[in-house]
Amino acid sequence: MAKEKRLYSCSECGAQAPKWTGQCGDCGAWNSLTEVVAVAAARTRFTGFAGEAGHAQVQHLAEVKPDDVRRQPTGIAEFDRVLGGGLVPGSVVLIGGDPGIGKSTLLLQTLVAMGRQCKTLYITGEESLQQVSLRAHRLGLESAELQLLAETGVERILTAAQREQPQVMVVDSIQTVYTEQIQSAPGSVSQVRESAAQLVRYAKQSKVALFLVGHVTKEGTLAGPRVLEHMVDTVLYFEGESDSRYRLIRAFKNRYGAVNELGVFAMTDRGLREVSNPSAIFLSRHEEAVPGSVVLVTLEGSRPLLVEVQALVDESHLSNPRRVTTGLEHNRLAMLLAVLHRHGGVATYDQDVFANVVGGVRVTETGADLAVVLAMMSSLRSRTLPQDLVVFGEVGLAGEIRPVPNGQERLMEAAKHGFKRAMVPRANAPRKAIDALEVITVSRLDEALSVEW
Repeated sequence: MAKEKRLYSCSECGAQAPKWTGQCGDCGAWNSLTEVVAVAAARTRFTGFAGEAGHAQVQHLAEVKPDDVRRQPTGIAEFDRVLGGGLVPGSVVLIGGDPGIGKSTLLLQTLVAMGRQCKTLYITGEESLQQVSLRAHRLGLESAELQLLAETGVERILTAAQREQPQVMVVDSIQTVYTEQIQSAPGSVSQVRESAAQLVRYAKQSKVALFLVGHVTKEGTLAGPRVLEHMVDTVLYFEGESDSRYRLIRAFKNRYGAVNELGVFAMTDRGLREVSNPSAIFLSRHEEAVPGSVVLVTLEGSRPLLVEVQALVDESHLSNPRRVTTGLEHNRLAMLLAVLHRHGGVATYDQDVFANVVGGVRVTETGADLAVVLAMMSSLRSRTLPQDLVVFGEVGLAGEIRPVPNGQERLMEAAKHGFKRAMVPRANAPRKAIDALEVITVSRLDEALSVEW
């Protein structure tokens, strides 16, 4: 049997070397060479006749008929929302998150729920079968249909999958899996890339819906090569504070659904329970109005979400006043303070500014600009805003209030929760009046600051 040839490829520039060295000879990057298996290219003879040199055929787009993709529900509505409506046969889903946040718990609940309609297989590389069984009993999951396998070798995993023929499969986790084709340790860049490639290839060929659990780094990103996220169809991230019982699942990539879709769960002694009305938990009503607080209607994927934005502006005794954000972009706050000074005539160069989104929600859209500005002005002037007021809108560098998408849906969500007033960009004025909701439209920042409550 011929011995496989191994090369070392640079993860920065792609150059290959016959042996490992500390520095890449082409780009000069240090510790960037990883082991790969050299694959000999198949020799083909070109004769000039169509179809004789290769097997791939060129087709017109009109000739390719799209298959009717039937999504399979997971039994958990919030999980189906993030996935885009359910699982697609042959899709590969990568789930990442901090240790202990609930990745294995959610997937175990999902496989038990789906085991009543299809054949499922749970492959664990980090825990023993007894540990998985203890978790299932603790969560009250009794399922004789769910199959378990404790294995870390890719070749043996694929052999067992071909023998059992599951329709849904979980590999927990990809960092513990290794292939015998590469000599490096499990969890290395080359092992993760090659192991994932073999699993993805099997899922596509056999139409098996595959879940891969991935570790995250201290920065919160998925560990391993960046190419891992390009190989899969969907990338999901678990979010949530360690001292909070609520968990958020956000879709950062989805070839079968909307990106940035959000699913909300609550961690209980019986596992993760879906939260059908997340605005009720993120929206904390005060007994009386307090300065520096306003309600924002943000959009997470296709769902309007009501969250409370808080700001605290206080006199600073430091040479460089502090600008601290939680759940908001730090650079965006600095820009809003500059716009507030230039177009609103309010200087905060001697003030510490703190901005926070209640409940641990992370707001990334620009529609939160107007809410942050009003909360800061409310704290600075020690004037309360009405409790029945909701706000959304983007603030431009020229002081204009720019529209945001899905304004009508945001206003309908606010009216459903009992709010009576809304301040929105003029371009987001509703096409028809909304019952019991007074809409105040503004087009400039000075207009918004001059409204008397």
